Amino acid sequence: MTAIPSLLTPGCIVRHPQCPDWGVGQVQSVVGMKATVNFEERGKVVINLAVVDLDLLETDRD
Repeated sequence: MTAIPSLLTPGCIVRHPQCPDWGVGQVQSVVGMKATVNFEERGKVVINLAVVDLDLLETDRD
């Protein structure tokens, strides 16, 4: 499922669709249209949600 920015909250588990080798990531923070995500194989990355549609794997509400 593509993540809608308003659904992303700290703790959500996501995947970057163009960079599957980064592994899964956990959202650390979301400010406006930017999310900081800590990926297993890449580390912390700031993602512009206006450009990248992250794949939402699970939410912190699951």
